[in-house]
Amino acid sequence: MTLEEQVVNKLIEKNFHISFAESCTGGMCCGTIVNVPNASRVLDMSFVTYADYAKCKLIGVNEKTVADFGVVSEQVAYEMAQGVAKTANSEVGVGVTGIAGPTGATETKPVGMVCFGFCINGKVTTVTKYFGNIGRNIVRKSSVDFVMTQLLKLLD
Repeated sequence: MTLEEQVVNKLIEKNFHISFAESCTGGMCCGTIVNVPNASRVLDMSFVTYADYAKCKLIGVNEKTVADFGVVSEQVAYEMAQGVAKTANSEVGVGVTGIAGPTGATETKPVGMVCFGFCINGKVTTVTKYFGNIGRNIVRKSSVDFVMTQLLKLLD
């Protein structure tokens, strides 16, 4: 059974709904869930919030948080996860923001740095992963795999 099938089954078992706010993954997390039969039992809506203003306007990320910490930060990932769960009225919200590359890196935020937020029943946890400069689409795919793996752990 694939990771995403396990996640969908776990969500069904708990009678939870999931929503995603995705930046660098561009909807791949949501798309991965939709690959699974019965996804409609756990997914009502998700957002690709690639632009900073989309994060603020659609899912309630505070502009000051973006200004103070940068859009690629655990603070923004936290607000993305919390905001998407609230907006979608879901028990589980996931926020993903990062630098897939090949450009966009800074001295403190290298290519391959991705910040994740997981909101489950109002409790938010954040994680930053450094996948390295392994190629844009490999960073994106690695991020999706990480999200699915973390969801299985957090939903247990």
